[in-house]
Amino acid sequence: MKFLSKKILFICGLSWSTMLLSQSSTVTQYVNPFIGTGAVNGSSLSGNNFPGATTPFGMVQLSPDTKEAPDWSVASGYNYNDKSIYGFSHTHLSGTGVGDLFDISLMPYSRQRKYPIYSRFDHEEENAKPGYYQVNLLEDQIKVELTATQHAGFQKYTYHKDSAEFVLLDLDHSMPKGSWGCRIIAAQIKIIDKHTIEGFRIITGWVPLRKIYFYAQFSKPIIRQKLQNGSTLYKNQSIINGTDLKAYLKFEKNSNPLLVKLALSPVSTENAKANLEAEIPNWDINNTTEQANNLWQKELGKIQIEGTEKQKRIFYTAMYHAFTQPNKLSDVNGDYMAADYTTRNEPNGYYSTFSLWDMYRAAAPLYTILQPKKTSAFVNSMIDHYKEFGLLPIWGLWGQENYCMIGNHAIPVVVNAVLNHLPGINPKAAYEAVKNSSLTSHINAPFDIWENYHYMPENLQSQSVSITLEMSYDDWCVAQLAQRLGKTEDYKHFMDRSKYYKNLYDANSGFFRAKNDKKAWIEPFSPLNYGANGGNPYTEGNAWQYLWYVPQDIPSLISLIGGKSMFIKRLDSLFTLKDSTVKLNNNASGLIGQYAHGNEPSHHIAYLYDYAGVPWKTQFYTHKILQEMYNDSFSGYAGNEDCGQMASWYIFSAMGFYPVNPANGIFAIGSPLLQQATINLPSGKTFTVNAKNVSNENIYIQSATLNGRPFTHTYLTIHNIQNGGKLVFIMGDKPNKKWGTNKEDIPPYSIFNKN
Repeated sequence: MKFLSKKILFICGLSWSTMLLSQSSTVTQYVNPFIGTGAVNGSSLSGNNFPGATTPFGMVQLSPDTKEAPDWSVASGYNYNDKSIYGFSHTHLSGTGVGDLFDISLMPYSRQRKYPIYSRFDHEEENAKPGYYQVNLLEDQIKVELTATQHAGFQKYTYHKDSAEFVLLDLDHSMPKGSWGCRIIAAQIKIIDKHTIEGFRIITGWVPLRKIYFYAQFSKPIIRQKLQNGSTLYKNQSIINGTDLKAYLKFEKNSNPLLVKLALSPVSTENAKANLEAEIPNWDINNTTEQANNLWQKELGKIQIEGTEKQKRIFYTAMYHAFTQPNKLSDVNGDYMAADYTTRNEPNGYYSTFSLWDMYRAAAPLYTILQPKKTSAFVNSMIDHYKEFGLLPIWGLWGQENYCMIGNHAIPVVVNAVLNHLPGINPKAAYEAVKNSSLTSHINAPFDIWENYHYMPENLQSQSVSITLEMSYDDWCVAQLAQRLGKTEDYKHFMDRSKYYKNLYDANSGFFRAKNDKKAWIEPFSPLNYGANGGNPYTEGNAWQYLWYVPQDIPSLISLIGGKSMFIKRLDSLFTLKDSTVKLNNNASGLIGQYAHGNEPSHHIAYLYDYAGVPWKTQFYTHKILQEMYNDSFSGYAGNEDCGQMASWYIFSAMGFYPVNPANGIFAIGSPLLQQATINLPSGKTFTVNAKNVSNENIYIQSATLNGRPFTHTYLTIHNIQNGGKLVFIMGDKPNKKWGTNKEDIPPYSIFNKN
């Protein structure tokens, strides 16, 4: 796929010519928050990222919304191709396929007008960097600047010297009514004094029920206010309750900009006030911006790279996106709203925004390496969710469950963390959570059907092929933790279930196919189509893409397909088969043949050549994907960025390796894109990958050394990385068909347990 190149705004800083130590303290200069915020040629497919201000893993994402009511096609609230801004709300999702949040919107304006209030803007007068966003509202001649802390947003409005100063506070700004059942259940605006407003809204949407409390302070006094509920307007009233609330505020005019500090809490306005007092005690917005930037410097400096300027922009923006979520849901005092709607306390922080069907593949393994303490907090939050809700999160948002996507992929995240001995996780509590979640039905994983049929019949459960394959993998993960803890019977049971995927393999067609509850294949069948007889047996993919989803036992998959020669032949066909009649849904994107990089089921596939003894083909296709599916413009991703997954694929692959099975401690080697990447491990050690002679032509590994010794494996282990060291590749423009081809060089089953 080719992308449109376009001038992008970029914050310049120190040049790469400085030493690595200096580079590690200035990496935020390479982040371009506009990457992934739009699509080319009017396509509905984009990264769905937002450009506004946030901190690493923070509760608040203060960003502009370019729709009056953002919908699923603008799930982040912002589309680079739009021309107007309708407000700046304090919570956003990064790169998802469904929209929600958009909480507590503020919009400055300079003259009386009717709702909706919006203003045109131009990208030439818009700027963003980590922790900061700025735009000029053209119709109102207002310069807006945004920054953020973990729980609060800080805004600065510089009005034209001759204009009045108004602000709209909108508590009904959300997805369109009817979209995912979105509606306000209750809300309140309360004016405490001329400088202070607090309130809340309770809303249902993609998440069944969310509570958002806020506390706001203004640097100038309010001289006039109008509160509105629906079509009813109340002048100079100090409190209003309802379901469609807005406040129109006029401020005292003087030569100073208007500053606004607003903090959130999922628990109470008192906690929101405490959050604000703890994080923004004064009115120095420049200091808050600098603090946000410093937080990002610390996180992004965990990997130092050498490469082209474009590669640095893509790489560090990918790290920025990977660390934008999961989001801290607990207040500064540790309080959070639990999944059972009780208030609980977690001193180490409670996190949500778990896009698990996406992030378990690469983002979670990346966190394990770079963020072990944070990963422990994520996993403990998932275990707490299980204790409160009876099930590990499927897609956790604002501490609640939306049941989006299939399987239960918190399981591999939890299992991987325990097998890696991450600190602060109770293995027994973790095992209880993964086992019982594997025995509990939910809307996209009915375990009674699973146990009864040993596959998912399509006439009883839509997306049956994908669910069968993905639940088989989840069960394998449960079995690995059972084996580690000495639970032999459980190990045998879940290992048996992990092989149920074989029951949907059709040797005649050579694909995994849908059956009904009578064990009959559903006809007609085409591997190019997403559906069969009106059904939908595949999730964001077709039979070609799901043929390769057995990450827990690739040798068995090779045997099932017909041996290595046939496996290689079929992989070649995947990447080369084109058909104009293919019926893909509007989610499919980033196509190379039938490989779809815009959809997560394809993400591991290019690395499977390593397992068949032809690693030069992995090197060819991973380089091709890196070059064609990512760029540094607003259209920088081949599909939804999906809460760090698309970004994490790039981070790993640009360094030269990837976790095909995210829970077995093995990373298959591809083609390193960067001249050098150094991981600064939490232990104080470093792991460096150096690719000598690498270029757009020199994409093939000729030889390698690990810590000075010859290295022929087509894989790394998590221990190789965590122990620190240096991996050196010698690159060339032609494949070395002898490197990495011996049996002992092929990635093994697992480093944690034996098969």
